[in-house]
Amino acid sequence: MKIKSKVKIEKDSLGNVQVPENKYWGAQTQRALNNFKIGKQKMPIEIIRALAIVKKAAALSNNQFGILSSDKCELICKVCDEILNDKLDEHFPLFVWQSGSGTQTNMNINEVVTNRAKVLNQKITLHPNDDVNRSQSSNDVFPSAMHIAAYKTLIEKTIPNIEILTNTFDKKSQEFKNLIKIGRTHLTDAVPLSLGQEFSGYAFQLKKVLNNLKYISKDLLELPLGGTAVGTGLNAPKTFDKLAVQNVSKLTGYSFIVVPNKFALLSSHDVIVEISGILKTLATILIKIASDIRLYASGPKCGIGELLLPDNEPGSSIMPGKVNPTQCEMLIMVCSQIIGNDVTITLGNMNGNFQLNTSKPLIIYNFLESAQLLADSCKSFNDNCAIGIKANISVIKNNLDKSLSLVTALNPYIGYDKAAKIARNAFKKNITLKKSAVELGLVKKEDFDKWISSLF
Repeated sequence: MKIKSKVKIEKDSLGNVQVPENKYWGAQTQRALNNFKIGKQKMPIEIIRALAIVKKAAALSNNQFGILSSDKCELICKVCDEILNDKLDEHFPLFVWQSGSGTQTNMNINEVVTNRAKVLNQKITLHPNDDVNRSQSSNDVFPSAMHIAAYKTLIEKTIPNIEILTNTFDKKSQEFKNLIKIGRTHLTDAVPLSLGQEFSGYAFQLKKVLNNLKYISKDLLELPLGGTAVGTGLNAPKTFDKLAVQNVSKLTGYSFIVVPNKFALLSSHDVIVEISGILKTLATILIKIASDIRLYASGPKCGIGELLLPDNEPGSSIMPGKVNPTQCEMLIMVCSQIIGNDVTITLGNMNGNFQLNTSKPLIIYNFLESAQLLADSCKSFNDNCAIGIKANISVIKNNLDKSLSLVTALNPYIGYDKAAKIARNAFKKNITLKKSAVELGLVKKEDFDKWISSLF
């Protein structure tokens, strides 16, 4: 027999609502829970933290303008600090699938602050709209929280972990700089290069996209706080925007500024789309790198086998001794998800009508997932695969010696057609290029050795 939990009565403009007695949320949050029973995707906790920063910054600003008492300001700030210190997470139950403006989540935090404040101080009564949401609207608060959460995630997690992997590839390029191997184009043998040169390419790709990511991410520092409902600042004191954003900067330690045009940031989220595109580009780079590495490590006896990867875990429930390139597979799956998220973010940004984009929760949910997945997967791939990559020197040398593509080095001396004849004869008779060249009388032994060595 299921025991019913105790309830309390909360009120909003539509009337009374029953809310679990042990929860701090109020009527509007409960209505959202009742009306949007969709999926399992909760509003990201990073957004809740960012909203707490905005609420605290707004309270401090309203107090400085003299439109919120010091007692109320102090109480709001105290509850916001509890939210920021992970003490009230259970009181934010809403799913991503709600109002496209994030209104329900904005009211969720307003109600939690109000009801938690009653416990902390019974002498002061806060109102979720008139006090906690003073000088604000969901329409400027939620996109501000989107920018704060996105920037903090990129700067504190995503970018540092991509840099770690980039540095590892840089080190590997130095470690392998003198190890000559056969190159491959079209999946077939090509002229030689060093394994270090190959890894330097990976590092360079990551550095380029990292530079773009760092540069464009700075646009997230622009906040539309003070724009209220449509960007005009209705019901907010003049210069509230500047003071509120200054307080956000003090609370976060990052240099946020007021966006030059609030109308643009309420109605569209172009910078998030742009950064998501960079994350997508990064995902395509990582898929290429992971695919290369697992192919080079294939075998190990019956594949290419030029790289040796760390043995992290058994690879099969039926085949003893099998070890698989699981970190490569993980990275490819993660990056596939990020590419899909970018499509969703793009579609979400198209859903702006007039003065408001109405896919804000969708956009930020997918963006934060992409940023977090990249941070986690780059760290995992670095620690559990990239650092431990070793060159299988004997296989690399054997493949190099067997390759007919070395004949390319003879082109400047004997011409393309004669070089091709040497290669075809060597392949047909299964002999070395050197033996084929001498046998056909096209190259002397000493010249062959000299011209081939010039490749290295």
